[in-house]
Amino acid sequence: MNYKFSGHETFYCKPIWLKKGYDFANTNRLFNDKNAVIDLGVGKNMVSSIHYWLRAFNVLDENDEVSELGKYLFLVEKLDPFLENEGSLWLLQYYLCSRDYASIFKIIFSDYFSDKATLDFSEYQILNFIKRQLINKKQKSVAEKTLNSDFKVFIRTYVSPKKNEKTVEDDFSAPLLSLNLVSDTGRKNSDNQIVYRINRVRHEGISSEIFAYCLLNEFKADNSVSFDKIRKSIGSYLCISNEGLEFLIEDLCKTNKNFVYKDDAGVKQVQFKNTKESFKNNLLKKHYEIQ
Repeated sequence: MNYKFSGHETFYCKPIWLKKGYDFANTNRLFNDKNAVIDLGVGKNMVSSIHYWLRAFNVLDENDEVSELGKYLFLVEKLDPFLENEGSLWLLQYYLCSRDYASIFKIIFSDYFSDKATLDFSEYQILNFIKRQLINKKQKSVAEKTLNSDFKVFIRTYVSPKKNEKTVEDDFSAPLLSLNLVSDTGRKNSDNQIVYRINRVRHEGISSEIFAYCLLNEFKADNSVSFDKIRKSIGSYLCISNEGLEFLIEDLCKTNKNFVYKDDAGVKQVQFKNTKESFKNNLLKKHYEIQ
């Protein structure tokens, strides 16, 4: 899959955009229609950005059809249409990385830190890493300005801007801000760039059901998966520390007999006794307490 570093038109996702974009798409209207600007009540570039984020968060699939996640959150069950439940935010974060439509998110949360001892990073380090990856994968180079804009959108998705006379209330709102996955260290590097940090900890807000849903979705074709594979995928996407991941797995296996945690001769793995789609979706209903 080719990397994608543009499409958001330099706009981060606003809280109301996913619901508004879903309502628009669910009536079979097209984002490239001339009336989309009027119907959505935003400028042309923002229409494109809303479309981009719907795909990035897996509310729409690659054919612009409403996804299973979109149907469950906004339509069929209406589990959380206004994204007021923290579990919804973890689902969005998971899909943002695993779907790899907005490439910089998976690159930073997973690829870049796969072999790093520190969790600090700067724009210079990330952009250099991306350029090396493009060369290694024999993909076309990307303009510096495009990468710079993409990095800024990434940061704005997780870090509030500093308050000053130019900022307005809307500037301090983004769906994933409350997850506290990235922080400004308050330091700058030798190039006078801000140093940020990925906050890999044990997140109390990830329920067993949301974690199990992500497991079954990520490893659809498997009956078991190693701890290391989970760590490099879901663990990285959700910024979970190794200790936090161990706790989540053990808690899941204690509370749901369809999951078994094995540790044989130092090889840790989770076994799935039920991989049916209906079981996976029922986990969501249980999280939202509708069954």
